[in-house]
Amino acid sequence: MTSYAALLRGINVGGHKKVPMAELRGLIEELGWTDVRTYLQSGNAIFRTSEADPGPKLEEAIAEHFGFEVRCLVRTSEELRQVAAACPLPAAELDPAKLLVLFLEEEPPPGHFAGVEAERFAPDEFHPVGRAVYCYFPQGMGRSKLPEALNAVRPAIVSTGRNWRTVQRLIELTS
Repeated sequence: MTSYAALLRGINVGGHKKVPMAELRGLIEELGWTDVRTYLQSGNAIFRTSEADPGPKLEEAIAEHFGFEVRCLVRTSEELRQVAAACPLPAAELDPAKLLVLFLEEEPPPGHFAGVEAERFAPDEFHPVGRAVYCYFPQGMGRSKLPEALNAVRPAIVSTGRNWRTVQRLIELTS
């Protein structure tokens, strides 16, 4: 059995795509997966299963149950630890609420984010590494134009962000 974290994209934001966490836990349990927990209302589900790629099955179950599509980026406990270890920023020295990991569905080709001129967004910064983009917003993310610029890069890659505190908690919950 492998421990996974499913990062649901775009749920419970502004009254759209409402997914109550208790209902999500029940749905995941109906799939036969075990040790099901959720973390926060933003769509983080932790579970154990012997299935090698549970993401598509979870997406299908959510669409069938709730009536709308939700992309689910699924990572193993080990993958989450690797994401934390690969952080190119001094995470221990930064406010964890201002350090964001943008999880990507797939690894982008080399130079994918080259058109995003980092100096235009300073003091905000971003660092793509594998299937993650590490972003730091020293003045907060609220008014930053960096997320919009990263989302505008084409071809688009499905992504969802979690702050560093959430990443650390997901590592604990999947361990």
